[in-house]
Amino acid sequence: MHKTWYSQVNKNFNEAALSYNESASIQKSTALKLAKICSHHAIKHGLWVDLGSGTGHLAKSLEDLHPNQYVVRLDNSKNMIDQHSKKSVKQLWDLNNGLPQWSKKPNLIASSFVLHWLDNPQMKLKEWLNSLSLDGWIALAIPIKGSFPEWYEAAEKANLTCTALDLPSYDSLIRVVPKQSILYNKIEVIKQTAEKATALLKPMIKVGAQSSQKEQLSVSDWRHILSFWPTPNQCKEVSLSWSILFLLIKR
Repeated sequence: MHKTWYSQVNKNFNEAALSYNESASIQKSTALKLAKICSHHAIKHGLWVDLGSGTGHLAKSLEDLHPNQYVVRLDNSKNMIDQHSKKSVKQLWDLNNGLPQWSKKPNLIASSFVLHWLDNPQMKLKEWLNSLSLDGWIALAIPIKGSFPEWYEAAEKANLTCTALDLPSYDSLIRVVPKQSILYNKIEVIKQTAEKATALLKPMIKVGAQSSQKEQLSVSDWRHILSFWPTPNQCKEVSLSWSILFLLIKR
C-alpha cells in the first residue's frame, strides 16, 4: 500500500485525537476486555508495550489490573500520544517501519484495533511474535472480515460500493501463528444499535477511522445506501455488527 494512504490514515487519527474518547465506545470496551483476558494469565513483568495505543485505553486498563507494571504507549499520532498523562512512558513511532529497538525484548506486546490499519497485517503479526522475549506474550484484538454485514447488504442492494475498510480474514491471521502458541482464541460479534445508520457510522469519523481505499461516495450515494439499510422487523432500531478477534499468544 502506498505512502499517501498511510499519511491520510495518520492525518485522520491525528485530527480526531480530541474527539476520540467520547466516540470510541467499542474501542474502550474491547481494550478493557483484552486487558481482563491478560489478567487471567501469568505474564512476566518487564517490558510491556501497547502498540498503536491511541489515547491509552488498553495501556491504562492493563496498568489498572497489574498495579506494579507500567506499559509503554507507542503510537504514530503525536496528538494521540499527547493525551496521555505526563508520567506515562510514551514513544512516537510508525509501526509500518517494524518495531523499535528496545534495550530488552518485550514480555508483552498488546494491541487493540490497530493491526488492520498496517501494511500486511499477517507479516506484522509474525514480526511481533518473533520480537518477543522467550516466554513473551501477544494480546491482540482486531476487527476482521465478516464485520459490517448490514453495511455490505445495504450497499449491494443500492448497487453501490461498500466503502468499509477491507479487514483481514480470521484464517489469514491464524495461519502465521504456531497452533500450540495460541492460548486464547475467540471471535466476538458486537452489535451496535441506533435509531439511524448515520449514528452508527459517524463515530468512525470522530475516532479517525474513516479512511478507505475505495472511491469516495457522493452525498446522494450515501443517502441511497442508507435507504437500503436493513431494519429488523420488531424494533425501529438499525444495527452495525463488528466481528472482533481476541487472541492471546505465548511464544
